[in-house]
Amino acid sequence: MKKILIFYAAYGGGHFSAAKSIKKYLDDNFEVTTEIIDCIEYINKVLNKLTTGAYKEMAKNFPNLWGKVYSNSQKGILGHVSTRTNKIMAIKLKNLIIEKNPDIIISTHPFSSQMVSYLKKKGKISTKLVTILTDFAPHEQWLIGHEYTECFCVSNDNMQNYLIKYGVDSSKVHVTGIPLSDKFFQNFNEDEIYAEFSLDKNKPVILFFGGGEFGLGEKRTVQILEALINNLTTCQIISISGRNKKMNNAFHMLVNKLDCNDRVKILEYTNKVPELMSISNLVVTKPGGLTTSESLASELPMLIINPIPGQEEENAEFLVAHNVGVWIKKSDDPNKVIQDLFKNKDKILEMKKNTSLLSKKNSTKDICNLIMNLLQ
Repeated sequence: MKKILIFYAAYGGGHFSAAKSIKKYLDDNFEVTTEIIDCIEYINKVLNKLTTGAYKEMAKNFPNLWGKVYSNSQKGILGHVSTRTNKIMAIKLKNLIIEKNPDIIISTHPFSSQMVSYLKKKGKISTKLVTILTDFAPHEQWLIGHEYTECFCVSNDNMQNYLIKYGVDSSKVHVTGIPLSDKFFQNFNEDEIYAEFSLDKNKPVILFFGGGEFGLGEKRTVQILEALINNLTTCQIISISGRNKKMNNAFHMLVNKLDCNDRVKILEYTNKVPELMSISNLVVTKPGGLTTSESLASELPMLIINPIPGQEEENAEFLVAHNVGVWIKKSDDPNKVIQDLFKNKDKILEMKKNTSLLSKKNSTKDICNLIMNLLQ
């Protein structure tokens, strides 16, 4: 039986979610054995804790600094440091790969792609490598050692063109989309969902992701939620605070102040995102690669808030350029943006139509079929 090793790194949740989706589809549909491993945690648990903690702290409290780190890591000193560090760490990863002896390696993070390609370059391993890019804009860290990668899976045509111009063999680049959970393609009983969340089936639903992994911009997030409540009086809002207790408390205080408990539902963590997206008319969210892909697959126009400088701002620019999202920037008045959006019904309908042009609903299936073809 063929062995497949899936590497990710815990810098943001999208890399792990992509890895899980790939593993599940392979396990459910093919006679293979699969294993997911956090490559940085395997190499050094202390290093993993320090670096992921630093990433979260910087992204949450110093987002502009993170944006500079992200930009500078493409070229210059930081880029060389990152590449050199990954070469050093690759030596330890080699032992794991030799022990597991996989027939193919899947990578959902640039660090693991770099390490595996470096080991291949040095002749330490010969395992085939598939790299899955988990955002809507490219970054050069994904492409270091691309000569030793058999397949790149990207989310859109712009990324494909970028990779080819960079020097990647065009036969290696496939526009598949970002892997999604199969839950987003189930046929849900809408009546049951409305009943479970005490919603009125006759009123539009706005899905508001206010917490996120980092709980960014609490004051601004609450301000945007207040603008939604005040301007969309005929809509119902499902406001998800995540595990951020401060954000959750702020949401409750706002709803109590505005006396709108009948049309604003506040949730902490929920595993019912696919169900909620299936009954929603608009999603308000920061533009992480995974949430963006889920929204597109659910044919949901997006109101974009609080992007982390770097990859998320680039995602936001992509979504706005393709007319599937409207970005409330720091200098914008949320009331005006929301009023302008909803006074033009054709705008929202056009955005919804455009989501189907960008969504890759067969992303996970297509990626797994590519993987299996490489195994033949």
